[in-house]
Amino acid sequence: MLRNTSSSWGRLSRWFHWGLGLVIIGMLAFGWWMNHIPARADRFFYRSIHADIGYLVLFLMVLRLIWRGLNPTPALPSDTPRWQRFAASISHWSLYAVTMVVAMLGWAHSGARTPDYSSFFGLFRVPQITSPDKAAAAAWEDRHILFAYVLLALIVIHVGAALWHHFVKGDRVTSRMVDGAPG
Repeated sequence: MLRNTSSSWGRLSRWFHWGLGLVIIGMLAFGWWMNHIPARADRFFYRSIHADIGYLVLFLMVLRLIWRGLNPTPALPSDTPRWQRFAASISHWSLYAVTMVVAMLGWAHSGARTPDYSSFFGLFRVPQITSPDKAAAAAWEDRHILFAYVLLALIVIHVGAALWHHFVKGDRVTSRMVDGAPG
């Protein structure tokens, strides 16, 4: 089933979850690697690829949020305490918000540096949201990196909660994101 129900995640929601999750983790690892390799001639190429995928992540996150707004969110098990429901909601919305912030800060960094990373895989130019400014580029990049670490921490919390649901609590909260079967 493509759409969510009140008890299960639909195919498209699961695709967004796993596809974006893997790409975002890959982007965090790739970003860390890029910032720890010695300066070399092809560094711009790697940063440009990182920016291109970042633009794609931003676009897919917007689509994901639209899809989430148009579909019901499967309910947690009825025995889930209120504080856990609240924590789950805060955790999910924080993941969405910080992912968007990281992507937007990367986009701001792109426009502030010269040359920018506006060429989207050589297909077209992405309009930039900032103007060239070396000091601003450094500030945007610092914020981009800081929020990438915040995002990584949120991902660790999310994975930890999923593992807790699966192995400790033994409910279907985690499994239904894998197989789409009702929880």
